[in-house]
Amino acid sequence: MDETLNNGGKKKGFSKGLIAVIAAAVLVVGGAAAAFVLLNFSEKEKFFLAEKNTLDFIVEKAEERYEPELNWMEQTESTPTESTIELSAEYNAPDNFGAGGFGAVDPAQIINNSTITITGAADMENKQATAALKADIGGMEINDINFYVTAEKLMVGLPFLEELLQMKDEDLGGLLKEIDPNMFTGEETMNLENLFEGSNGMLSEEDQEYLEEEYAKMIYDELPEDAFKSENETIKVNGESLDADKITFHLTEDQLKEILTKTFEKLEKDDKVKEILREQMALQFGPTPMDSDIDQFITEYETAMADAKEGVKDFQIPDGLTAVSWISNDLIVQRDIKVEMGPSADELVSFAIKGSQLLQDTNQFFNYDLSFADSYDEGTLNISGNLSWEGNEADDFISLTADEFSLSYEGTESLSDNKRDFERIFSIEEPSTGGGSLVWAGNSTYDNDQMSSEHNLSIESPNLSQDMFALHINTDGKTIDSVEIPEDENVKDLGSMSADEIMNYFENEVTPQMQQWMFGILAGSGTMGF
Repeated sequence: MDETLNNGGKKKGFSKGLIAVIAAAVLVVGGAAAAFVLLNFSEKEKFFLAEKNTLDFIVEKAEERYEPELNWMEQTESTPTESTIELSAEYNAPDNFGAGGFGAVDPAQIINNSTITITGAADMENKQATAALKADIGGMEINDINFYVTAEKLMVGLPFLEELLQMKDEDLGGLLKEIDPNMFTGEETMNLENLFEGSNGMLSEEDQEYLEEEYAKMIYDELPEDAFKSENETIKVNGESLDADKITFHLTEDQLKEILTKTFEKLEKDDKVKEILREQMALQFGPTPMDSDIDQFITEYETAMADAKEGVKDFQIPDGLTAVSWISNDLIVQRDIKVEMGPSADELVSFAIKGSQLLQDTNQFFNYDLSFADSYDEGTLNISGNLSWEGNEADDFISLTADEFSLSYEGTESLSDNKRDFERIFSIEEPSTGGGSLVWAGNSTYDNDQMSSEHNLSIESPNLSQDMFALHINTDGKTIDSVEIPEDENVKDLGSMSADEIMNYFENEVTPQMQQWMFGILAGSGTMGF
């Protein structure tokens, strides 16, 4: 009997996950090598050099526009800084849920008379940070909640305790293992040092260089020179006529399979890549990553690479990969990328990226369709935009549309004497609810060793007016000489205690003092009676 019939019309050994891995790899083959172009001008080198130039141009324009913000961000990485954030809100509902009746609480009265203030300080180079929280919730004041973090320990100060609660990073694993030896290994940590890494979970420069050298360069070197053909063509982009170099990059099915097989085989056995994945998973899993979970992920990764390597052999890519780029003034102005693939000739799925862009000093235009199609369905996602920055004023529009769903962004900005005024509107349109908009307006000022900003956020929809609810965020920042971390005196070191000692401490000391403190807060605010 036909094996296809025995499997519901699908052949064994293939899954949507495997198709996704191979599809992603095919697209990577089409673009991963742009950073490794030598300064001569074969069609192959011009093709990838134009991709690199285009990316560099976009980054350069973003850095020019947001230079004050980027300078401040860079300063915070090398200089101790302190920032104060104040949160408040306005609530102007026409009917406050019958406020005024017996026992009724008017939410507007509470919301409109509440503030939360967070004061934080950070010294990224010396790996020290603090945060202090205070709040006034409708007349109920909460103060003296403090956090202190270094690469070695976390300390918490609470208003109802005289001592600070401390947990050292090196002590957490042993405590968790004592609590549940079946779940924890004793090696768990809070990964406090990662809080001070400027990458914020991104790959380190060393890891990026490794992947570029070992994989992007490998793929680039594997691409045959005769896979690139060039001709001249005049095209129209955003109403402008352009003389362009049209470079067609085409890999046959066998050429593409050979590169994919080599890449998957290298990924499966590469211990450095597995180490990078371990580090990234530890960051994603939070403060106490489970070694067993990470080990399972690495095992699944190795299996996926092995399956992909074997699956490529029987995979169908009848027309190979074709990517066409039109290049004008060393920048990409138009693209047409397409590939069709599947586990069999009857299960082919086509992917395509087609569109144009015109990147100029004061204006950047783009309009692309990302589409797929198989024997059952097809769809297209359009992303388009027009970004303008001239005379230190911006007028931007970006939209993402698929069928009847649309997500858009409209923004206006002006920059004068390092002060930026802006209004940014994020809108959703879809038939079932009618959509709505998030309006983000405000200003920010960056002046050497200090900054300030005001942000006002509101929501507008068919059932909600813009002035019904608003969130206000005010921030002030400045450079400081140093971050103050308390000494180890008057500290309750939880890491040096057993699990039973910690439980007794919280039951007999922390809980009673917290209850007494809460009683005083409620009594002082007048909320205990009617």
